[in-house]
Amino acid sequence: MQPFTTLTATAVPLRAENVDTDQIIPARYLTAVTRAGMGEGLFALWRYRPDGSLNPDFVLNDPRFAGAQILVAGRNFGSGSSREHAVWALTEYGFRAVISPGFADIFYNNALKNGLLPITLPEATVSALWDLLEAEPASLIHVDLAAQTVTLPTGEQAAFAIDPYRKHCLLHGLDDLGYLLSKEPEIAAYEARQPLALVHA
Repeated sequence: MQPFTTLTATAVPLRAENVDTDQIIPARYLTAVTRAGMGEGLFALWRYRPDGSLNPDFVLNDPRFAGAQILVAGRNFGSGSSREHAVWALTEYGFRAVISPGFADIFYNNALKNGLLPITLPEATVSALWDLLEAEPASLIHVDLAAQTVTLPTGEQAAFAIDPYRKHCLLHGLDDLGYLLSKEPEIAAYEARQPLALVHA
């Protein structure tokens, strides 16, 4: 997993609330067992017309937001099913962080486990960001995970909360298994100190 330390990037304003995982990645894409190509299905119901052509009215198809690595969405983002594919689609498309006033719990945890940083900011801040990004799409947002701050294009800083364990894993690019493997020397030292009877019990 790619470490997440700091990120300075442009952002996409997605003015939508209660975006569920079926809207993030439709069910027809769930037959895939790898992440490869998942980005093509991201928001497919909104990005594409019935004939498969791009929908020019959807914000991700606006060339002004090409290459953005931050998604700014409405409250209750990621509701619905527990499909991990929703996070895969976002990361494969190129997003490293999602800012929202609130996330569905399962999506939030899936994001943290897969290298996508979910940032909860007040609804008023998100609304102001939408206005600013639509007026100035080239505006940059700076995220500092170690400091747990987001520096907005206006220069204002906003703090966000994150579980210390998940923060550590993101900073070091570790999933749950990677974290356990990183503790192998300590585990081996602990086992070496145990009486043989306990080790082989």
